[in-house]
Amino acid sequence: MGLFRRKVPNHFVPIHSDNIASKDWIIVLEAGTIIGPSPSKLRVARAVQERTVVRKYNIFLKARHFLVVEGFNPRIHALYFCPQLYRYDTERKLVPLQGEEIGSLIAQSIESGVTDRRPWYAPAEQLPGKPVINAPALSEFDTVVVEMPPARNSAAG
Repeated sequence: MGLFRRKVPNHFVPIHSDNIASKDWIIVLEAGTIIGPSPSKLRVARAVQERTVVRKYNIFLKARHFLVVEGFNPRIHALYFCPQLYRYDTERKLVPLQGEEIGSLIAQSIESGVTDRRPWYAPAEQLPGKPVINAPALSEFDTVVVEMPPARNSAAG
């Protein structure tokens, strides 16, 4: 029955067709890999705008779209799309945020929804039934106000 099975690799992440041509940031968050005392449970694994999209067809020739993310592991990674965000600088001008900054803001907003799992697993175990980040996704925003963490003094380090 291998002829009819259409299994895709783990690094192919299914996406909606509306996200294929958008210029949104792709933020990959990683949970469950930070060992020891840490102020956060999440880290930004990748933040890019370039994307590789693959189209696969099922047996009825219906297209499904997948984003190719090398090294993606559904046990520890979660993928988010985010538009370009801006902040005000000291002169009250809008400055675009970079991918790492956008990813840290997303990580702060959903950190309470991270499920605790052990960082190791047996090779024969199946993928977990629920995602590693199980926070309710807020799909529509009128205005988002996020407090930026205080700037680090690079001369003090």
